[in-house]
Amino acid sequence: MEAVLFAEEQSERQVCVVGSELVENYTVYVIEVTDGNHRWTVKHRYSDFHDLHEKLTAENNVDRRLLPPKKILGKNSKSLVERRQKDLELYLQTLLQQFPQATPTALATFLHFHLYEINGITAALAVELFHKGEQLLQAGEVFSLRPLQLHAVSQQLRLAKPTCCNGDAKTDLGHILDFTCRLRYLKISGTAGPVGTSNILESSLPFDLSFFKSLLQIEISECSAQQIEGLASLRSTLSTLNIHHSTDTMMLVLVPEGSEFSQWKAEGAESDCPVTAVVPLWRNLTTLDMSQNAISSVDDSMKLIPKVEFLDLSHNQLSSVENLQHLYNLVHVDLSYNKLCILEAAHTRLGNIKTLSLAGNQLDRLTGLSKLYSLVDLDLSHNQLAQLEEIKNIGALPCLEKLNLSSNPMCIIPDYRTKVLAQFGDRAAEVCLDSNVTTEKELDTVEVLKAIQKAKEVKDRMSSSDKK
Repeated sequence: MEAVLFAEEQSERQVCVVGSELVENYTVYVIEVTDGNHRWTVKHRYSDFHDLHEKLTAENNVDRRLLPPKKILGKNSKSLVERRQKDLELYLQTLLQQFPQATPTALATFLHFHLYEINGITAALAVELFHKGEQLLQAGEVFSLRPLQLHAVSQQLRLAKPTCCNGDAKTDLGHILDFTCRLRYLKISGTAGPVGTSNILESSLPFDLSFFKSLLQIEISECSAQQIEGLASLRSTLSTLNIHHSTDTMMLVLVPEGSEFSQWKAEGAESDCPVTAVVPLWRNLTTLDMSQNAISSVDDSMKLIPKVEFLDLSHNQLSSVENLQHLYNLVHVDLSYNKLCILEAAHTRLGNIKTLSLAGNQLDRLTGLSKLYSLVDLDLSHNQLAQLEEIKNIGALPCLEKLNLSSNPMCIIPDYRTKVLAQFGDRAAEVCLDSNVTTEKELDTVEVLKAIQKAKEVKDRMSSSDKK
């Protein structure tokens, strides 16, 4: 669905009572509200209409005779329901015509404007932050917003009209802007399908983040990265960026201006060829979690995040790993559940990392891991490792303490644990294999295996010297 501005003109807003439902012993009327290209349904019984009318007559001088009267006899008969359906539709249409500029709060709430319509959404958020904003900021907790709410605020800010148009100071946009300027922790969660009872798809709604001035941490899910504006404005403050189910390339997130410039370079970097833009670094970003996306390659955008220590690219579509050599401060890397078949010369890409997860890939060889000398924790579970000889490639890693090989073909080999531990020689007692600490009995068996192996090596040397 194409993202459009919410309708501001009354002529673009329509309301129809499109049907009814019998719930227990009373009738519920189904109301369809249309606002520009957006449409949603609301359900109300007659008593809800009556309560609405009481408020409107008391607060907004609505004619008391406007609402069709309540009938007790035959209240659920088909003919009465159909006639009342038409009368209630006319009632709602008359109300909207009577208030072309600012919809009364009672009517806006009745039609769920606070959930689906630009003015109602921003007004509801402003009121919430008027009452609780300062408390939320002082608590320092993560604040959650929907893409639809951010879209509404972004669009409101672009309109040439007062920030408070209904006369209620609590609904002023200023309450939102004051809060967003000081907020440090934000979570933006969209929906995979339409929002509520509407046809609104949040992944198609553009929204702006540039009015957030102090964010340290942001988590975004179920949004289209192409719809996110102003993300680059967070480069100077953000320390943690989590984004899921939202992109198929890292570039869209880390270099949003990349689509505008064919040739760019990172700030402070040298370039052999002409560039059209110098892109600022994410100066404080230490944690990047882009798991659960559809990323197929690690691109040049890594040059912009030199301070990242924790990198999570799990549950993507990676078949190779490039460009991580630009991350000089990497400590923890998660590449689990991708499509990696081999990882050659990993030390040239991953440097002095301490934690590495390669679980859920298609690895059958470990030759590329032999020089990860700082590695403490290695997860190789759920791969295709079948040969015990492959363990020799990591058996000499001096700092390795935790190793997970569960759910690999080699696990069915008799005495699998002791044969793996034997590859670590004198360090066998220091290695925790598959989350289980090495037992004394296993260490005794390892010593036997080491003695047998040593005897075999001596025999092989004597045999080769005899041949000479």
